[in-house]
Amino acid sequence: MAPSAEKKLTGLVAATFTPFTPQGEVNLAEIGPYIDYLTEKQGVHSIFVNGTTGESMSLTVAERKILAEDWCQKARGKLDQVIVHVGCLSLKDAKELAGHAAQIGADAIAVMAPFFFKPRTADALRSFLQEVASAAPNLPFYYYHIPAVTGVNVPVKDVLEGIEELIPSFRGVKFSGSDLMDFGQCVSDSPPHWSFLYGMDEVGPGSIFPLIDSCLSGKKSYDSDLHSLSFHSNCLQLWRWGPMERSGGFDVGVNKQLMIELSGLSLGPPRLPVTPCPFSHALLIVKKYHHVFTDC
Repeated sequence: MAPSAEKKLTGLVAATFTPFTPQGEVNLAEIGPYIDYLTEKQGVHSIFVNGTTGESMSLTVAERKILAEDWCQKARGKLDQVIVHVGCLSLKDAKELAGHAAQIGADAIAVMAPFFFKPRTADALRSFLQEVASAAPNLPFYYYHIPAVTGVNVPVKDVLEGIEELIPSFRGVKFSGSDLMDFGQCVSDSPPHWSFLYGMDEVGPGSIFPLIDSCLSGKKSYDSDLHSLSFHSNCLQLWRWGPMERSGGFDVGVNKQLMIELSGLSLGPPRLPVTPCPFSHALLIVKKYHHVFTDC
């Protein structure tokens, strides 16, 4: 059976944080309230789990499986799509997670490039993606481009060349890079059934809004003002605020603490090597956030 092309991914997609207990164990009990918060408070209808925001590379394969299964189970009837990131440094682990995602009823999978032994060419990266996709051939497949994290700077337009012949289930790209020329070329040369999810709130000029099918980031968990010029302007203002610049900006630890303070959810600390945002610093950020985003 060919993968369904009817559910083209559009609109707002929230990259979810992984809930941990204070002791650093996965906290499945918080996933249900998290989904309710996204749907009822933020109007979110699709999520991206076990990605960068979810600290996937700090999780074991077993933890990623139980998280993916719980997100999919509790999202039924409440969310339109659950995309599970299955990328790993190990090809076999990635294929295992892809097959598992298909078994638990995920709506799609995504894969970032491996970043210890890095693919140096578009051909090598396509071959890696093809192998992972083969473990779940009926699930829509997305390439997750995040060069600042992976160090893989192969232009996406080169990766996409002939990719649907190798991966018939290919459905688009989560583009979390700043090369807008590359992004624009990808969109202009793509078939209409592909989706392009843009994932950098701090790079969001209005000129690219007409090209974007969807916005996807962790910040969408607590501010869902999709495709808004004021939202991206405010993100830049918050990012360039002195204390934020000096602390390194919106890393996962800061972003997770801001989500906790704004949502009231018990998401726990990040897992090392990511360090928690100091509480005093978090309160300053929350105060600045409410000053910048006056309607929140």
